[in-house]
Amino acid sequence: MTELAIGEVTARTGLSVHALRFYEKEGLLVAPVRRDANDRRVYTEHDVEWLLNCTKFRASGMPLATIREFAALVRQGPGNEEKRLELLRDHQNSVRDRIAELADCLDLISRKVESYEEHVARGTANELWGQPSRST
Repeated sequence: MTELAIGEVTARTGLSVHALRFYEKEGLLVAPVRRDANDRRVYTEHDVEWLLNCTKFRASGMPLATIREFAALVRQGPGNEEKRLELLRDHQNSVRDRIAELADCLDLISRKVESYEEHVARGTANELWGQPSRST
């Protein structure tokens, strides 16, 4: 099993040393971080894979408490897959809802960009904030 130093893990995951220590302290990892003979943290490929999952979970808005709960279930081993699936499905639904909300926001912004481009091209941009209208 390949052992990775904390610097290698930060390079591969994009997480800072501080963030790695935080994840460990908060119980977000699925396995205890081992120490070498010099008491330095050493990680495995499995740890890196889990950390990459965690960064995606966080980037998608999953709360730390949910990651912690999911990690605890994984640590418990087989027998709780339905609960893990429930956590993932709940988050999947939250992400879908957020994507729909963002798509709506993007539609509005795209309409505004189009309106501004038209006004700038026509030389009428000064009218955009003059009188209240649907194009402002």
